Amino acid sequence: FDTLDGEIAKAVFAIPGGKGISFGSGFAAATLRGSANNDPYRMADDSVAAVTNHAGGVLGGMANGSVLDFSVAFKPTPSIARVQQTVNLRDGTNADLSVQGRHDPCIANRGAIVVEAMTAFVLADLCVRGGFLG
Repeated sequence: FDTLDGEIAKAVFAIPGGKGISFGSGFAAATLRGSANNDPYRMADDSVAAVTNHAGGVLGGMANGSVLDFSVAFKPTPSIARVQQTVNLRDGTNADLSVQGRHDPCIANRGAIVVEAMTAFVLADLCVRGGFLG
């Protein structure tokens, strides 16, 4: 079950706030016919290259030589300065919660860097497991 896209997805979901991932055409591929979503190969400059990259660089769980292309969705940070509803578990009553201190309102500023780093870790790990490094 250690597919390239599966391992990357597992790493993305380990990032706090990571809620979704799609490769290549992602969910839009479900609305296409196979002929429209297919990534045909052609000769270009004396080498074989894919004309499109609907698969996001992964076919059958393996890299296909195209650019690795995927999108990640992050949930918004709930720890904000606005008063929010909660429950006081000590006495079983409704209560208000106000988060104090400094909190990042959005991971988007760092999210891309974290995703790139996690992807590099996954690729290196798969290389080691495959005997290419180490």
